[in-house]
Amino acid sequence: MPEKMSKEQRSWTMSRIRSKNTTCELKLRRALREMGLKGYRTNYRDLPGTPDIVFLNKKVVIFCDSDFWHGRKGVPAINQEYWRQKLRKNAERDLLVNEKLQEGGWTVIRFSESEILKSPEDCVRRIREAFPSLT
Repeated sequence: MPEKMSKEQRSWTMSRIRSKNTTCELKLRRALREMGLKGYRTNYRDLPGTPDIVFLNKKVVIFCDSDFWHGRKGVPAINQEYWRQKLRKNAERDLLVNEKLQEGGWTVIRFSESEILKSPEDCVRRIREAFPSLT
């Protein structure tokens, strides 16, 4: 079992977590370009949830969800009650963001980090099948 980090170490580690241009986001964007899909915006702040990839003209948003922050890797062993609550709130926020976007006429696609890292090309194929008119 790993040693507990001090508050300063934990703070430093958490400050290094990126919210944009993550590895999975970059892999998906590269696969989109390689498969001929372009004309999207990244980290679009004018929409709820700041989607990672947005096709404005087709009203399609794509989120690249981290496995850790979206609860797919389980709850950390230390401070479990805090993390259960945090991950539950993240899931609730995701649902609320999806609802707001869908009410505005947007189509929401969410991919997990593990899906993207395993096969970004499959993710792009799924996007293409759902939206053949994307350029």
